[in-house]
Amino acid sequence: MLVNTFAGAVHGVDARTIAVEVNTGGAVLQGNFYHLVGLPDNAVREGFQRIEAAIQNIGLRLMRVKTVVNLAPADIRKEGSAYDLPIAMSCLAATGQIESAELNRYLIMGELALDGSLRPIKGALPIAIRARKEGLKGFILPKQNAREAAIVSELDVFGVSTLREAVDFIEGRLKIEPKLVLTREEFFESQNAYEVDFSDVKGQQNIKRALEIAAAGGHNAILIGPPGAGKTMLARRLPTILPPLNLHEALETTKIHSVAGALPPESALISTRPFRAPHHTISDVALVGGGSNPMPGEISLAHNGVLFLDELPEFKRTVLEVLRQPMEERRVTISRARISVDYPANFMLIASMNPCPCGYYNHPEKECVCGPGVIQRYLNKISGPLLDRIDLHVEVTPVSIDEISSNAMPAESSRDIAARVLRAREMQAVRFKDLPNIFANAQMPSRMVRDVCQVGPTGILLIKKAMEKLQLSARAYDRILKVARTTADLAGSGEIKIEHLAEAIHFRSLDREGWAG
Repeated sequence: MLVNTFAGAVHGVDARTIAVEVNTGGAVLQGNFYHLVGLPDNAVREGFQRIEAAIQNIGLRLMRVKTVVNLAPADIRKEGSAYDLPIAMSCLAATGQIESAELNRYLIMGELALDGSLRPIKGALPIAIRARKEGLKGFILPKQNAREAAIVSELDVFGVSTLREAVDFIEGRLKIEPKLVLTREEFFESQNAYEVDFSDVKGQQNIKRALEIAAAGGHNAILIGPPGAGKTMLARRLPTILPPLNLHEALETTKIHSVAGALPPESALISTRPFRAPHHTISDVALVGGGSNPMPGEISLAHNGVLFLDELPEFKRTVLEVLRQPMEERRVTISRARISVDYPANFMLIASMNPCPCGYYNHPEKECVCGPGVIQRYLNKISGPLLDRIDLHVEVTPVSIDEISSNAMPAESSRDIAARVLRAREMQAVRFKDLPNIFANAQMPSRMVRDVCQVGPTGILLIKKAMEKLQLSARAYDRILKVARTTADLAGSGEIKIEHLAEAIHFRSLDREGWAG
């Protein structure tokens, strides 16, 4: 008897439909009755042992008749354990143990435990989107993934806990209500559900201002300061002042986390900007994505959010170098012999570092013990091309004990700062409305900077004097203009004034000749 149902395979951040065809009957040769074809990997092949044990433990049996399972199309490699449930259901239907009439109207996915219970899968959201495009009646999957898949409208999502529940549902003995998620309501309620706030931070007004400029223009930034100055604490609060995600961005971000298996159990739509802070021992593959079965890396998990690299010089140079292309193109392409996949990677890079190996160069109270040339060698661990892609260089100094212990008025909240950032972003949205791939000042190519960031003769004279006096490098010129354009947007000004240029010049510490001694 021939029976078929449908499953899904994830390709990048999208999915495609896989037909699970099972045919039973015919002579059994040499005791091997089970044949799996269609380019399965080892995890799919090993599923036979799980399937047989799960079927036995719910009171049914995998009949010893010749069984051919085909996963079509056969030229696509099938990977992972999520094919257990559709194969088990099709095998039971093909041997007449369950009713098969409704089976091909559902997309079914799930990993089986030996006792017949179901474990969660990766990529439930893109697979659900594909099921809706195929016009299928519903999606049967583990209960832990039901909320994630249920954000897809016009698709009935049925979460089950065991193989027995799935069998009883198909045969009509068990009624399961489709999972309902009020996507828009839940999304807008939790848009600003951050656990941290800028009002928690005392002092550091200069750093807060730098991060406000970074958020307003989408600029990358590096924080340079001694240990304990608050670099990590401030960076973690950056997502709270970024413009809130819209539904399209939230869906795209959730798809990436779904494919990577990074969504918490029973979760639905990601409604806040992601913040990723990988350890400095991370490999280049883990950062940008890849592997034999390509998966998203940290830069894609930070899509539409912030990638924070703490202690930047401690990262391997090869790891930092692979960041350059994704930072420019805002996506990463992973190519293998058989496949090539694209993952979006539109993130803000925030890095932090000590000014020297001991951490106390330029400290107001403690003395640096690093020898001659040590500081420069330490800074040289960061390549010029990477530093060229960072617009803001911010020196962080420790907050005094008097400022920490004072009972002055509380600091400005993230909500107030975010309001100014949003107004600046709205100005940029009008400015770049006819340019589909540019949404913020930081994304302007060099040829556009001269047109958008025009300054008067006095402003040009100021930049020339600053570059001569501070001995700024030539690459700082465009960066200064972009940041000045953002500070003007924050002030609601249509033109770049002297004070906007002066503030932008102030945030180019690492370009100053002799800064490191």
